[in-house]
Amino acid sequence: MVSSALSRRHVLQLAGAAALPLSSGLLGGPAQAAAAGTLTIAYNVNLPSFDPTIGLSAVNPTLQSIYQAIFDPYIGQAPDLSFKPGLLTKWGWNADHTKITLELRKGVTWHDGSAVTPEDVVWSLQRAADPKSGNPIQFVWSKVGNYKIDGNTITGDVIEFEPTLFKWMAFLTGYILPKAYYEKVGAEGFEKAPIGSGPYKVDAFERNAFLRLKTHPTYWGPKPAFDTVVFKFVTDPTSRVAEMESGGSDVTFEIPYEEFDRLKAKAGLAGQTKPVSDIAMIFITDIAPMLDRNVRLAANHAIDKKAIVDRLLKGYGVPIATLEAPGYAAFDPSIKVSYDPELAKSLLAKSGFSPEKPVKFTIQTTRGFKPKDYEMIQAIVGMWRKVGIEANIEVYEIAQHFELRARHALAPAAFYNWGNAIGDPSTSTGFAMFGPSPHCAWKGKDLVERIGPLWGEKDEAKRIAGWKAVDKYIAEEGEVIPLFQYVQPIIHKKGLKVVAQANGMILPQLITQA
Repeated sequence: MVSSALSRRHVLQLAGAAALPLSSGLLGGPAQAAAAGTLTIAYNVNLPSFDPTIGLSAVNPTLQSIYQAIFDPYIGQAPDLSFKPGLLTKWGWNADHTKITLELRKGVTWHDGSAVTPEDVVWSLQRAADPKSGNPIQFVWSKVGNYKIDGNTITGDVIEFEPTLFKWMAFLTGYILPKAYYEKVGAEGFEKAPIGSGPYKVDAFERNAFLRLKTHPTYWGPKPAFDTVVFKFVTDPTSRVAEMESGGSDVTFEIPYEEFDRLKAKAGLAGQTKPVSDIAMIFITDIAPMLDRNVRLAANHAIDKKAIVDRLLKGYGVPIATLEAPGYAAFDPSIKVSYDPELAKSLLAKSGFSPEKPVKFTIQTTRGFKPKDYEMIQAIVGMWRKVGIEANIEVYEIAQHFELRARHALAPAAFYNWGNAIGDPSTSTGFAMFGPSPHCAWKGKDLVERIGPLWGEKDEAKRIAGWKAVDKYIAEEGEVIPLFQYVQPIIHKKGLKVVAQANGMILPQLITQA
């Protein structure tokens, strides 16, 4: 049984906190035409907030490419998801896991030229741990405290063991911010003129239009190949395709796969695909009619995932049966959920439903956020109709999904793209399925009791085995619908070298001239 203390900590995540408003004229100036030394990226989402540690934007995986261009995470990640030094050059536990030690890189500066200090690290960690800060991952950061500084070395006491603590230092909300500057200008001032220690600094911003960045001249890492980077916010995939065909942008991604195949064959353009740590899934909310196990299982078994990947995604995808994708630490290929429409019909019949008398509910989806997202849901609704499920499609923006999920107000079924850049089961199955988590739609006590003890399990082999058992149970109960692991399509101008990241990020600092 999960402890009441653990439940309270997870409930305190404040994920419903609204992102702070942005100034629409940061540093002024319209978007300039591409010039020598300028890289233009047609990006698929808008930027709601510059603070990468608070509010709903902080847990949007798609925004991390922008955040990692401006800010430094505590710990870096290589393209294959392995961890490497970032602002921290060393990190680790003591022998009995009662303390942590962090070592800050020397000679790092903020965008305003001031030094990055151990005080900045401690302030950032303490702020993230404060339930009043609005950090959605507060319950992770609050498990360490009582920090002490000795030169560039920081130690902290483990209040409660968190096996993924250091992984989170390379993931969502794991960024170091400038203590003195933030306290001087406040939250509103930081939104108007943010500074970090990353490879690029903010030069101009126009809400829903563009973000222009310039290189940070004293950046501690390799100098980026491009002095200027422009993120054009182009949320419509057709428009992103047009950006590449017109030459208006140099790089784009997340476009329909048939357009990817067409564009990569055009003169002057090139393309690449790579399986990434994102998965397509359908949340199931614990409301009618999804409280009926037969309905949930029928909805799972009626979906031909291979046909969706082959026909709609041109083969660019890997069907999955759990929220663990190949490459995740707890991926278990022995867990299978068969495509069996006859089984789906028999399950529905047990609850009094049939194609002539269907069960009815709403399914929500984005349209154009991911390649063929809407068309995929259309296809699934068609498959469901054949077995006795009548689903009404409701389109929403990704920001609406976050807001509804935080309020536990999603429809009975809701499509989502789940990113898990650290590949840990706690950050896939855990946050998606543990009731007190605001990232969860299924709040059932059954999973709270099964997942609760795994959060603090110190035996790594036992922890991973426990998550595999939870995934098997979820599949048997039909409490979520995993669909497939994404293969990310990237189109760019010839003459560019784009380093594909297994976490799906498009990092301008790693794009070079070929």
